[in-house]
Amino acid sequence: MDQFGDYKTEGFFDEAVEEEPNTMRSGYLETAKFFAQLTDQRMRASIRSLERTFLKAGVTFTVYSDGQGTERIFPFDPFPRIIPANEWDVIDRGLRQRIKALNMFLTDVYSERAILKDGIVPAELIKTSKHNRAEFAGLKVPHDTYIHICGTDLIRDDQGTYCVLEDNGRCPSGVSYMLENRLAMKRTFPELYRDMRVEPVRNYPKELLKMLNSVAPHQKDNSVCVVLTPGQYNSAYFEHTFLAQQMGIEIVEGRDLTVDNERVYMHTTQGLVQVDVIYRRIDDEYLDPHFFKRDSILGVPDLMKAYRAGNVMLVNAVGTGVADDKATYSYVPDMIRYYLSEEPILPNIETFLGSREDDLKYMLENIDKIVIKAVDEAGGYGMLIGPASTKAEQEDFRAKVKANPRGFIGQPVISLSRHPTFCNGKLEGRHIDLRPYVLTGSETVVVPGGLTRVALKKGSLVVNSSQGGGSKDTWVLRGKDSKDQPS
Repeated sequence: MDQFGDYKTEGFFDEAVEEEPNTMRSGYLETAKFFAQLTDQRMRASIRSLERTFLKAGVTFTVYSDGQGTERIFPFDPFPRIIPANEWDVIDRGLRQRIKALNMFLTDVYSERAILKDGIVPAELIKTSKHNRAEFAGLKVPHDTYIHICGTDLIRDDQGTYCVLEDNGRCPSGVSYMLENRLAMKRTFPELYRDMRVEPVRNYPKELLKMLNSVAPHQKDNSVCVVLTPGQYNSAYFEHTFLAQQMGIEIVEGRDLTVDNERVYMHTTQGLVQVDVIYRRIDDEYLDPHFFKRDSILGVPDLMKAYRAGNVMLVNAVGTGVADDKATYSYVPDMIRYYLSEEPILPNIETFLGSREDDLKYMLENIDKIVIKAVDEAGGYGMLIGPASTKAEQEDFRAKVKANPRGFIGQPVISLSRHPTFCNGKLEGRHIDLRPYVLTGSETVVVPGGLTRVALKKGSLVVNSSQGGGSKDTWVLRGKDSKDQPS
């Protein structure tokens, strides 16, 4: 089957195909050849096998936008995204640089506030951030680490340059799909996977548990770690249960925990067990009804007392959302220069802030040409892609931006790179991004790969699963000096 017979890049940067002279990039030659020699019957059988694998594993997510909270199998495309070792080296170094600066920024913001006093980041921007937790200023966290788990969204522009689209430093999701994608590809196409010499990702749960233990208060050999979930109706509940199972720790809801004498305990069949580290998949405002939202039934009463007393660690720490704010994002290159005296390895996307008078004027006058994003939204919500919007939608967003300038940013429409994707039996280009995962505790680990999300709708730039997107396995190839190891 010749899937590339009439494949067209259509002027976009394509991960696998050079526009001129329309030939395969070297890293994709072997994979393209492998799929080309498969019969239509074998390909259809392989796709059915992948679907059964995901169905059996329960790899699902919930879509709230359809009003029904519909649970669905996560769409998956079998043509892997391939990243050569030299490209990954740049990504790895850039992510390490970025997470170091972000954690230094959060430590500073909740202590000396030097970067604010020096005018590098506007103090008003932090003061007005929805996620600013000034009540926790001065609280010492292990290893000065606030963001323990980060899922940084990367894109490639029309020149193929990797750029940071946003930092996800509160409760980043998707890593379970990365792990399940890998297992499915290894089972379905074992010969291709073996021949390509792909860096493994299977160690993520082990590294995650190691990181959780490294930030436990009162360091001891038998720290008790748990995953705190909002419950089975949360869109990422599959991931919560998957990670808890892979790490061999308990998954709990707020009702399973209690606080006594500024310590957190878990109810078990053998009685109460003290908890040292909580990997929470709940936003700050729902963690403690005695401290944040009074009507929250997801959290644990007086949890913040135990946290402030240093008797339990929350991962990620309370208040990380200040660095996750889409307006704060625009200052990360300045943070890198300020704290590390280095130039950013991975550039930001040009960003206009509604809080700046000139930027606001530009955003309002060019709303039909740029992307407008609400600073506190995620999952593809609260966003307007100007060129693809109607006049009514533009007027609606213009009114929202005028009413709350601080709450919005603007960015140019970036032509996300495209990747060959199986669509109705043939390969077509679809836009993609990449979410690598970074773990930070006593040390920093960057997983060699990540979740490649793909906009399955033709022409769409929105890759979020909640908006009709799917995913691909991400293969980072081993360098020439790498030793082979079981994957």
